[in-house]
Amino acid sequence: MTGAGPMTGGGPGLFLRVERRFAAPCDRVFRALAEPEELRRWWGPAGFSAPSLDADPRPGRRYRIAMQPPEGEVFHVTGTYVDVNPPGRLAFTFRWEEPDPDDRDTVVAIALDEFEGGTLFTVIQGLFATEDRRGLHHQGWSESLERLDEVLSA
Repeated sequence: MTGAGPMTGGGPGLFLRVERRFAAPCDRVFRALAEPEELRRWWGPAGFSAPSLDADPRPGRRYRIAMQPPEGEVFHVTGTYVDVNPPGRLAFTFRWEEPDPDDRDTVVAIALDEFEGGTLFTVIQGLFATEDRRGLHHQGWSESLERLDEVLSA
């Protein structure tokens, strides 16, 4: 991961930016993001599983992912796809069901760019209400992308 600092876009606020290089072509990485059975294999931080996942990656369509932590209750993430442009872009809204008081709906924008030997994956998410919530998402994306790397390398 090369970038993890704040990013401002269109005004002040808390954005998250994470970059990761994968030794796989953009179309393969995009499939891992867009195909529900592929997404289920890596979504979530280390130790998490996705016991149910409903996703239809087309603009205006919704998704809902059940996330099971190693200990604790299942919780859900939901949202709407806003930009689906294979193999280079995917964007969606992100909302926790039963959010923490410091949560707000965010937008996740993912760009996949080819580089020699693979794909540069960049995710930008925001606008966060607090540094703590941005930090939580930074950890989640970092660990999820580790898992994605394992799936792509298998």
